[in-house]
Amino acid sequence: MTEVKRGDNVKVHYTGKLADGTVFDSSEGSDPLEFAVGSGQVIQGFEEGVVGMKVGESKVVQIPVEKAYGEHKKELVLQAPIEQVPPDLNPELGMRLEMGGVNGEILRVVVTEITDTHITLDANPPLAGKDLTFEIQLIECAAP
Repeated sequence: MTEVKRGDNVKVHYTGKLADGTVFDSSEGSDPLEFAVGSGQVIQGFEEGVVGMKVGESKVVQIPVEKAYGEHKKELVLQAPIEQVPPDLNPELGMRLEMGGVNGEILRVVVTEITDTHITLDANPPLAGKDLTFEIQLIECAAP
């Protein structure tokens, strides 16, 4: 049986958990995740975790922050005067929004604080700063 290598197209079922055991994502009950190993479609630690697996094999992969979504960066936490919020928005804590960045890119942000004077938005990936654990089962592997 061949082992997964860089460039292979794979299908996996997975469950992602935080250090406290909280499940943050899973393919359970849906189609398996499909990606090309080495393409950057998934986080580095996940790609590295499937390399060497054989079809039908399951394993648990511990992914440190630096091979997941990176450290939480303070410079990606933005504060804006509350009067800059569009009047039809009605922001709430935890609300996910998209906004234009300085270079025309789209930033995905989460509302983390609302006061009478300002709103705080966090543009870090939601899992930044966290070590992750994935239970992975290799369903299919095909050479490119």
